[in-house]
Amino acid sequence: MRKLEGYILIVIGILFLQGCIKNDLPYPIIQQNITSLEAVGEIRGATIDSTDFSAVVYLGEEVDIENVKFSVFTVSEGGVAVPDLLEGVYDLSHPIVVNIDRYQNYQWVVKAEQPIERYFTIEGQVGESVVDYIGKRVIVNVPQTADLSQLRITSVKLGAAGVSTMTPDLMAGEEYDFSRPVRINVSTFGRTDEWTIYVERVEMLVNTDRVDAWSRVIWAYGSCPSDMSGGFQYRKASDTEWIDVPTSDVTQTSGAVVGCIKHLSPLTEYVVRAVAATNIGNEVKVTTDATADIPDGSFDQWWLKNNKIWCPWNEDGNQYWDTGNTGAATLGQSNVVPTDHTSTGKGQAAELNTKFVGIGPVGKLAAGSIYTGSFVKVDGTNGILDFGRPWSLRPTRLRGYYQYKTAEINYASSEFADLKGRPDSCHIYVALTDWTAPFEIRTNPKNRQLFDKNADYVIAYGELIYSGTMDDYQPFEIELKYRSTSKAPSYLLITNAASKYGDYFTGGAGAVLYVDEYSFDWDY
Repeated sequence: MRKLEGYILIVIGILFLQGCIKNDLPYPIIQQNITSLEAVGEIRGATIDSTDFSAVVYLGEEVDIENVKFSVFTVSEGGVAVPDLLEGVYDLSHPIVVNIDRYQNYQWVVKAEQPIERYFTIEGQVGESVVDYIGKRVIVNVPQTADLSQLRITSVKLGAAGVSTMTPDLMAGEEYDFSRPVRINVSTFGRTDEWTIYVERVEMLVNTDRVDAWSRVIWAYGSCPSDMSGGFQYRKASDTEWIDVPTSDVTQTSGAVVGCIKHLSPLTEYVVRAVAATNIGNEVKVTTDATADIPDGSFDQWWLKNNKIWCPWNEDGNQYWDTGNTGAATLGQSNVVPTDHTSTGKGQAAELNTKFVGIGPVGKLAAGSIYTGSFVKVDGTNGILDFGRPWSLRPTRLRGYYQYKTAEINYASSEFADLKGRPDSCHIYVALTDWTAPFEIRTNPKNRQLFDKNADYVIAYGELIYSGTMDDYQPFEIELKYRSTSKAPSYLLITNAASKYGDYFTGGAGAVLYVDEYSFDWDY
């Protein structure tokens, strides 16, 4: 009996000691991300931002935003998402929260954007209609002489295409009485909004609405009756003679008129006015911007760091460009180097090589690239970069010289496995953005973040893609396509890559791109 009591005391003691032992081993911190997301009926790929844990899907007009289904939804390996977006339908008229757990909890916000085109125009209207979705109202201006009781609608669409109805059903080509505000109900998926249409008489037939001055180009926006042919005139503020903007440089949609005034002088004051027939609009005075060179656009400045890493700037100078050499040099040598093979026969150019760097089978494909920005640090065998340099001017084209030698794509990530065996392509692109700081690029597939030319932060963009082999340098020009003529940029990004999909470690070892003598055009 005493022996049994002894065993019991020993067991109790062991249990007591175990209860006193603390588990001080911390759980690993592994950020949990949404890695892919696709909604049924989306119009372009989702934007996934792992820095602020947010994802945006872009829905087509025909999708019911309050009943959205997802066809693709994946998270970081080992993570558990609640809710699982592949199950059920979701109301994305407001953001939803997705919790992803693995050791810690990460809250992601998923939201939707659904651009719906809305318009309403009347024959002979002055200027462009105001379609106010928030206030559910339309405002149309017509001349003082217009009969409000008999106005013909020329176009109308206030709801989503194919899934909306209007009551009463206003139709283009028909006349209606707009002497009083007209209220209509727009119904979509059983939900109804009441819109009010206001038609107002205005005294001024022609108006200069806005003038956007670039360096050697001015964009002018005006309004006039839609049955008149509108245009613009301009002069230097110091001159008295007005110059007509050629009709080939003027576009008119209903009563809205846009003019492109070319071949101007930088840093010069101009006066612009809209005109239509004998009617003259108000005058607007603006001053054009300066022009500027691309810092070290000739790629002449280089120095060798640690006898291994080629840097595209003077050792004691200001850095504007950078490469992926810091990452490539962790497993091999620099794959972006200076070269005497130039477009002019003097100075230096940049030689970008796509190589497999490593020892034997251990390594990675490194695509040569040079860009405006800086290489921040190595992330394992991946890289973290800062894209962009401060910039406020609006050029029209990027010019330069390039030479390319393609190679068969022999390394490919899972996303681009179907490209194996095809010729590689070089990629040169230029973008103006409204970033408030350099944009962080991460090539690690676990938290990858790359530049998106379709993102809202892009003001203007242009690119060149080429697959082939050249015997010598060829000139190129890339026109910048602007989304807004009024918005001034804050950052400039120019990127050159020997392999278009190098960010995904996909390309052909042996592909080579030479670039030289970059400059901007400021005119059309």
